[in-house]
Amino acid sequence: MKFRFNISLFLLLLSFAACDPLKAPKVEEQTRDLKGIESAIHKVMDDQTDAWNAGSIDGFMKGYWHSDSLKFITKRGVRYGYDSVASRYKRSYDTREKMGILTFKNLVFSSLDKDDEIINVTGEWQVKQKEKLDSGLFSLIFREVKSDWKIIIDHTW
Repeated sequence: MKFRFNISLFLLLLSFAACDPLKAPKVEEQTRDLKGIESAIHKVMDDQTDAWNAGSIDGFMKGYWHSDSLKFITKRGVRYGYDSVASRYKRSYDTREKMGILTFKNLVFSSLDKDDEIINVTGEWQVKQKEKLDSGLFSLIFREVKSDWKIIIDHTW
């Protein structure tokens, strides 16, 4: 019995000796640069306004995730898929005059997860046409897709 106890004690001490607290793996600190992410997303939105104001729906759509899983939510309902969203824009804004001049303002950026992999951007949109001004609010969900930030969910009203 004493022999078993000594072996058990020896194995326990050996396991403690193998665990050097100075060599224990450290918890990784957050490595994502939130300001850099915000800047990258801001560029996506700037590129979208530039494309829109140049009359290019296709250029504007480059900010969206090219996937059937893209969601676009308005007071009229939910559209799924990149092609559906692009065709809606092309039907609604079929002339340069209808497109007007797009601006975004009052942008607020928020991380939705601890790893800063999902970012929410809220703000106001405005389209100024010759004799008409349309405006509203939006909440965009961005995710990095193949090293580019893309809108995966768009709530616009």
